[in-house]
Amino acid sequence: MSISERSAYLEKLLIEHCSPTLASIKTGNLFTISYDNHTQLKEVVRMWNEYFKNKGITVYVLKKGSGKAMLYVYRKDKLAEDFKKNGVKRFLKSCGYSSADVDYAVKKLSGRIAESDSFPHEIGLFLGYPLGDVIGFIDNCGRNCKCTGYWKVYCDEEEAEKTFRKFSKCKSVYSKLWEQGRSVLQLTVA
Repeated sequence: MSISERSAYLEKLLIEHCSPTLASIKTGNLFTISYDNHTQLKEVVRMWNEYFKNKGITVYVLKKGSGKAMLYVYRKDKLAEDFKKNGVKRFLKSCGYSSADVDYAVKKLSGRIAESDSFPHEIGLFLGYPLGDVIGFIDNCGRNCKCTGYWKVYCDEEEAEKTFRKFSKCKSVYSKLWEQGRSVLQLTVA
């Protein structure tokens, strides 16, 4: 696949998996992309970061190998705000993060993912999930949640369900607009 074909493929995946982040109603999203070689992957990620530089979006390769890469698409400013919420810095410290600096934390998360076959549970914070639900997931080993949507909910079910509906509506609207010819950049809120 050429770089332009890979970029079009990535654009489709961005709409499918990251619409709420593109719309600035969610901190970040993760998805996996196939790639032919490391140089091509690096160039496509560099190109999308260049496109997004004035939109507040960063594309970061969290993990790569065997022709697949896990991409983290996030809003640095939103992640910084999330890290300022009550109890988050203390929780990150308990997970081995010596700082809540966004750049450091994203690199640390990438390292923690590389060290394990499973996701470190704090990843929910990087996706904008409430701290109480991240802790609830850990304490309950992923069981006994009140409801499930974009994440497993252990605290405020009503608020989470409203958020899930908002994310789903965003994805639906963005998909429709993209299919009608709008580009990812046109759909990305600055």
